[in-house]
Amino acid sequence: MPTRDPSAPHVISVSTMTFVKVVLIALGLWFLWYVRDIVAMLLAAGLLSALIDPFADWFAKRRIPRALAVILVYIVLGVVASAVIVLLVPVIIEQVTQLFGSGPLASALSEAVARMRSLFDVQKLVESVLSGQVTSVTSVFSQIGGFLNGFVALFIVLVLAFYMVVEEDAGKKVFRHLAPVEYQPYIAQMMSKMQSKIGAWMRGQLLLGLVIGVASFVGLSLIGVKYALLLAVIAGLFEIVPYVGPTLSVIPALVVAFVQSPAIGLAVLILYVVIQQLENNLLVPKIMQKVTGLNPVVTIVALMIGIKVGGLVGAILSIPVATMLAVVTEDLFRTADSSNL
Repeated sequence: MPTRDPSAPHVISVSTMTFVKVVLIALGLWFLWYVRDIVAMLLAAGLLSALIDPFADWFAKRRIPRALAVILVYIVLGVVASAVIVLLVPVIIEQVTQLFGSGPLASALSEAVARMRSLFDVQKLVESVLSGQVTSVTSVFSQIGGFLNGFVALFIVLVLAFYMVVEEDAGKKVFRHLAPVEYQPYIAQMMSKMQSKIGAWMRGQLLLGLVIGVASFVGLSLIGVKYALLLAVIAGLFEIVPYVGPTLSVIPALVVAFVQSPAIGLAVLILYVVIQQLENNLLVPKIMQKVTGLNPVVTIVALMIGIKVGGLVGAILSIPVATMLAVVTEDLFRTADSSNL
């Protein structure tokens, strides 16, 4: 057998098929980035469908059509949203106006906005919104266009989620048929597991946000903090971003409280520490029950990637996407371990 000359250069051979696969993967990733807005709407619709699918199953067991069940869920969500808009939004707007309109806090915020002038192109819009002087025709039409785009996107998400729930079996069948026949049962199992985990995560996060928001409002009101409702809404909404959100929600509460008085600021700090301890040691284990199974480091990395790629929307969608990848990865490792036994 001939021996290889050690001084001869190493030659790396790449087959044509491997090169084609790499090119196709690169093109696929580029296409997904190009249509990232559509992908975001599909992911949002998938999250909404995973959230309401158990309710549709509950109605279906009572011989109520899934389409009617989804419509009923939408009606309930619409009533809740309308109640929030009618009862809470005016109070929140009033508190925001008071918060940014006068006092030492407003001066501090105005100074902070001035310092951001060289960093953000949207500085003029921020100043105009805070002063209530958005008067140019261009700004008005831009805001109207943004509102219409958001409304259309919301409508598309609702329609997609509707068909994802109503035509659940048909949708899964389409995805299954994209894979080879021998992998179709595996694909169906993975899709069901992903839907179950993501739906449980969504319902758990919403319940956590509601509980934390109510607890924050009650605590802040008892302490006598101004803008308690606004700060409680911030605390509840930020719960949807794990680890980072609850920590960030403390900052505006502490700023408002310490502006009132150091004693109130200290009381608010203690309140938020108590709430977070109760959340981490009581609420999260009971409500979430390890529904995602994600390592905290993986969660934080996923959040950073999501924020980098898509800002706030990316941060919200990062955990469901990481959960889907974790389900597949976990199953692959389990299969590899069982084959080695």
